[in-house]
Amino acid sequence: MLPLERKQQILTWLEEEETLRISEISKRLDVSIMTVYRDLKQLIAEQKVIKTSNGVMSTTENDVTTKNCSYCNKHSNTRLSVQLVKVNHRVEHTCCAHCALLRYQDIEKKVSQIICYDFLKETTISAKIATFLFNADIQLNHCQPQVLIFESMKQAKQFQLGFGGDLYQFHEAIEIVNKIMDGESCHHL
Repeated sequence: MLPLERKQQILTWLEEEETLRISEISKRLDVSIMTVYRDLKQLIAEQKVIKTSNGVMSTTENDVTTKNCSYCNKHSNTRLSVQLVKVNHRVEHTCCAHCALLRYQDIEKKVSQIICYDFLKETTISAKIATFLFNADIQLNHCQPQVLIFESMKQAKQFQLGFGGDLYQFHEAIEIVNKIMDGESCHHL
């Protein structure tokens, strides 16, 4: 098989499987590991694949470098953004907790972590242990219903006293946002 054919075959496999180990590519193509590395060198330079600790993965529009929301496509590089880390180590960004909850439900089995920021302290936390405040009376120009994230239930309740809204834990928040959306598309103010 010619180098060009091997590279195309690797790309085809990566489209189907997302990630591959170098040893697996070597075995499938019946070539040495060094030959695989030579083939991959050009694909990496062309940004068609990304080197991982165990092998390679394909590049797509939803790569780590993409800063648009994977749910509504709005710019997601804000302090309200949420990252969904998938089991294949790819990271999807969402512009807000609202979109993160909806996207998480769509791809739950593919997500290993969901990382967000505390609304008050801007510290990184796991969304699975966070408290979610829906419909607080503060306008942030994000997706509706607006959802804010707090690490501490106590601080979420204090914020709720001043700005209203309803508090939920992670799995409850997923149910509520789906019930509110009921098949409607994500919309912004």
